[in-house]
Amino acid sequence: MNRRRFMMTSLAGALAAPIGAGGQQPGKVFRIGILGNVPPTDPEGARVWGAFIEGLRDLGYAEGQNITIVHRSSEGKFQRLPDLAAELVRLKVDVIVAPASQNVLAAKQASRTIPIVMAGSGDPVGAGLVASLARPGGNVTGLSMLSLEMAGKQLALLREIVPGVSRVAVLGNPVHQSYPPWLDEVKVAARSLSVQLQLLEARGPDDFESTFAAMARERAGALLHFSDGMGLLHRARIVELAAKHRLPVMYGLREFVDAGGLMVYGPSMRDSFRRAATYVDKILKGAKPADLPVEQPTKFELVINLKTAKTLGLTIPPSLLQRADQVIE
Repeated sequence: MNRRRFMMTSLAGALAAPIGAGGQQPGKVFRIGILGNVPPTDPEGARVWGAFIEGLRDLGYAEGQNITIVHRSSEGKFQRLPDLAAELVRLKVDVIVAPASQNVLAAKQASRTIPIVMAGSGDPVGAGLVASLARPGGNVTGLSMLSLEMAGKQLALLREIVPGVSRVAVLGNPVHQSYPPWLDEVKVAARSLSVQLQLLEARGPDDFESTFAAMARERAGALLHFSDGMGLLHRARIVELAAKHRLPVMYGLREFVDAGGLMVYGPSMRDSFRRAATYVDKILKGAKPADLPVEQPTKFELVINLKTAKTLGLTIPPSLLQRADQVIE
């Protein structure tokens, strides 16, 4: 009877105890630092970071109970990242979540000990963020959003939606760590498709007008856009300029298509941010970033805005519409 009473008492105590992160350190409130580019006040910032918060909630975390979220955003001004990363370190966060290579690099330079979770970095190995995808080493792990095959597929799909196009403008931010390897793949695909490229750069919103004017002067028949955090923050302006110049554009993030852009082929940013929560969970439970393999995207979404296509006078091939994950009427 004494043994039975002891077991019942222990079980009741376990059920009554507050649930922390995986039962680790009861009562501890973990501090999660976010080093982003799009602020949570932006509709898309709220959407993607909301997916991360939802992922945490599904794993048993709740703000004000067992976690505190500290959000810092560069608002597309990447030169601010080192100072923002240093601020998160001073605040003694338990883990830093960062969405892009330059954000992760700033966090890594600020601390070699605080765990860093990539919520969708481009090329983490090429950028020197991890030793390898299987064995990251150091204090960085998480998810990559770059597949080298993606760039070539984007150009091929753009060629399919604009048959016979021979000159395609390519617009990207050269400051972004993932832009060079992505561009290399675009060049390879362009040679195989017999497409001439017009390479243009936009380091900030002040460059948009001049780059689109250059496309018009050189009579580019379509645009392949390298979609990053800076572009995402100013997606409405980019989509507006594309419409003004009647230019079909392939984007890398579906948020541009939701804003009125023509089409997107790429991994889901929302899904990537949601999955980042699983890495945070494992780390808060004691896992080392060095031991957690980096995930690569396995599912890509093709979304076509049919309304925009009609405005541009484009007829989307039925075979392409059938392959689309979503068609926006």
